[in-house]
Amino acid sequence: MKKIFSIVLSCWGICSFAQQIESFKTIFEDKISIRALELYDHKIWYSGTDSKFGYIDLRDHKNQKQIKLSDKNLQFRTLAQDKDSFYAINIVSPAYFFKIDKKDLKSQIIFTDTTKTAFYDALHFVNPQLAFTFSDSEPDNMLKLAEYRNGKWSMFKNNVKLNAGEAAFAASNTNIASSKNFLWIATGGKASRILRINLKNQNAEVFEIPFVQGESAQGMYSIDFFEDQFGVAVGGDYTKQTENVNNIATSHDAGKTWKIQASGKNAGYTTCVKIKPGSKGKEIISVGDQHISYSSDFGKTWKKISDEKGLFVCSWVDNNSIIFAGNGRIMLMKLKF
Repeated sequence: MKKIFSIVLSCWGICSFAQQIESFKTIFEDKISIRALELYDHKIWYSGTDSKFGYIDLRDHKNQKQIKLSDKNLQFRTLAQDKDSFYAINIVSPAYFFKIDKKDLKSQIIFTDTTKTAFYDALHFVNPQLAFTFSDSEPDNMLKLAEYRNGKWSMFKNNVKLNAGEAAFAASNTNIASSKNFLWIATGGKASRILRINLKNQNAEVFEIPFVQGESAQGMYSIDFFEDQFGVAVGGDYTKQTENVNNIATSHDAGKTWKIQASGKNAGYTTCVKIKPGSKGKEIISVGDQHISYSSDFGKTWKKISDEKGLFVCSWVDNNSIIFAGNGRIMLMKLKF
């Protein structure tokens, strides 16, 4: 009898939380893999495989447009924007840096990286005049970071040397985050660390994190920060997606030190994490290939709210709506608090 009662209570707890999902529906389908999203002009903008780039109108989901940025079969896992343009970089070499005008969607290549090791994992704007993108390193293992400043791309000079097998994952365009004063980069692989750049003096620092690492598929996949202090990191091992030990961590000192959270008590491998706007870090959504999870206590505990598979990236639209994208579709979830 006690066992039955405990099962009922457990089910009630899960169901009561699940009832907060007001709706969850697919608003776009295509034979495309999407790992980067931006919001602009009441539209969801995406880049993906087969050189595809486009939007879906949030007010009228039938209002959609898609273009191909190149006749080449390029794969995009990055997307960012400033006031007038979108920017996207394809993975593998040569890496073409595209600029897309927001008014007419005409694109141009404004920079090309022809090095054999070019593989850009994320693209992030700090402000309308400053952006960064992180690539796999050269054979010398020095940090390879490109900087977009006042309309021009150049390589960011630094003295950070990566460990053997340390790289990053082009999983959701979210292994870079920033505040007014700092830029953070999450690495992964055989070593997984936090790289922090002071945006005022351009000094670069490296911080260790007690995250799962040591194998090429392990480490941090995504980070997000609220202002200068609170940060959250998620990841795991994409070859062993149910493993959930040491794959979530939080920081309260601008990324210097990290504390593992919910080890052994979360849904496993996770590719994207986003702090809810206005929550100051208290409420967080995350998504992995096998789940969507939610935290309401600064990442200390997590509830799996969906078993939806094949989603890799997410973004808050507003306080009650979240966009998810991944394998062949974009979905809109509305929450009820």
